[in-house]
Amino acid sequence: MNETERGKYDDIIDLPHPVSKKHPQMPLADRAAQFAPFAALTGHREAIQETEHMFEEENG
Repeated sequence: MNETERGKYDDIIDLPHPVSKKHPQMPLADRAAQFAPFAALTGHREAIQETEHMFEEENG
C-alpha cells in the first residue's frame, strides 16, 4: 500500500474494533471453516493421478 492510499484511512485506522451488542461473536473454528479450502471438482485430483499413473506405465 503506498502513502496516498494509506492516507485515505488515517481517520479510521486507530479506531477500536466494533463489537455487536445484539449478536455474539462467531466461534473461531466456525470462522476458520468459512475460509477452508474445498474440493470444487469432486474426484478431480484422483482422476489426474489415475491418468498420471497410466501414462507412466505406458511410457515406462
